[in-house]
Amino acid sequence: MNNSVKFRFPGVVKTPSRFRNPIGKYRLNRTEACEACGKCVEICPYGVHVIRRGKLYIENPHLCVGPDCPNPCYEACPVKALSFGKNPVFDLLGDFRWTPDLLASTWHMAETGSVPSAGLEYKAGASGGGFDKLRIVMKQGSTGLAEISDDDIDVTVQLNRRDDNAHRVSIEVPFYGGGMSYGSVSINTILSRIKAAKALGTFCCTGEGGYPDELKPYADHVITQVATGLFGVREETIKRVKIVEFKYAQGAKPGLGGHLLGDKVTPGVARMRGAVVGYPLFSPFPFHSVYSVEDHKKHVDWIKAINPQALVSVKVSTPTDVDMVAVGSYYAGAHIIHLDGSYGGTGAAPEIAKKNIAMPIEYAVPKVHRFLVEEGVRDKVTVIAGGGVRTPHDVAKIIALGADGVCTGTADLVALECIRCHNCESGRGCARGIATTDPELMELMQHDWGTRRLVNMFLAWKKELTRILKRLGMTSIRELVGRSDCLVHLDYIKSKE
Repeated sequence: MNNSVKFRFPGVVKTPSRFRNPIGKYRLNRTEACEACGKCVEICPYGVHVIRRGKLYIENPHLCVGPDCPNPCYEACPVKALSFGKNPVFDLLGDFRWTPDLLASTWHMAETGSVPSAGLEYKAGASGGGFDKLRIVMKQGSTGLAEISDDDIDVTVQLNRRDDNAHRVSIEVPFYGGGMSYGSVSINTILSRIKAAKALGTFCCTGEGGYPDELKPYADHVITQVATGLFGVREETIKRVKIVEFKYAQGAKPGLGGHLLGDKVTPGVARMRGAVVGYPLFSPFPFHSVYSVEDHKKHVDWIKAINPQALVSVKVSTPTDVDMVAVGSYYAGAHIIHLDGSYGGTGAAPEIAKKNIAMPIEYAVPKVHRFLVEEGVRDKVTVIAGGGVRTPHDVAKIIALGADGVCTGTADLVALECIRCHNCESGRGCARGIATTDPELMELMQHDWGTRRLVNMFLAWKKELTRILKRLGMTSIRELVGRSDCLVHLDYIKSKE
């Protein structure tokens, strides 16, 4: 970030599941009729079959693409020792937004660093709305910029466009990690995300749980958050970072503030937040010192007084007047407007709040973009959008609607093998050791493994975004901003048929 030397991305390091039996879409069985001829090993391009000491094993069934395979092993086996079927467990995963295919494809990207070549739908879910109803329009029969090297496609995003005295910060990829606080997820999860952000030349937010000492070596890649509860807010942490984020509201639960249930308030969490062990913590809504743009400006001025070079980000949900909120934040001195839509949030958000209050992000982003253009300040502020970004295609769609970049959250946890069980609010509810404060469960995941998984997934996203831009005939992600003509809504296509 901000280096004169071209940034060098890390390479992909294959990082398999930490569990003995990864969940796959298909299931293969081998009978005793197998003669160990090795035919299946020879023809399988996905590494599903291995031969060891003259004996054949199905070692990576989760990599099987089933009927999409160009030369299925179960058909080619000379003695018909292989049988094939759908894994009955697979369809029990996820929900309409995070379908089983999207979960498995994210795991695939985190393991291999590439989008699935076949067998899984990795571009959209099945929610029947939102990003799932939008498609990117590629020119039929056009190869776009196929002859241009991927390295010549610019996906960087400038975060400071005000031309003031704050840091001139840009990120090497059009996304950064959203706030997940110490207490809501484990320290290993936080470290995995921060270390991946450093490797990719971007940032990750602490959330409202304070600034753990383990993050100090990565200060140049940390966004520290100031939320309504002011948990863990310290003058030294504001001075330490390049970006400070005010969290005024969350898209998944606007009007409710944050909450952390008592069994997640361990001694370490209580010490960081200045709280009592075992007692639930609630962040009020709103900041009771902010009821106008003028009050908001005092907040921004407070940060700039402590750290004059800090960029200020303002995280808001998406009420009907979100365009006025955005332009007010700009005039208050903010560098980044972070729009948080209603499709995000963890399993800890109350059911009555999820998906029912904030404006859908696909409506909010173009509304804000148009208003800032009409106000003549669109090129002076960076718009970051989040809340349900699951795939590189979601990233492209939200940028085409008017954002400069995106904020990720749930996708990061899925890369770490979250199965979307929605038990995030419980200290021992996360069977995968991701959203937990329990010392025993936290040991299920090591942060070096988690870092490699996240780096792999985001390298796959970058590669796919580059492919999309080339197909659209664009050499920079900035050319896609606000290009809603590159999108089509499935409902309008059907209405014309």
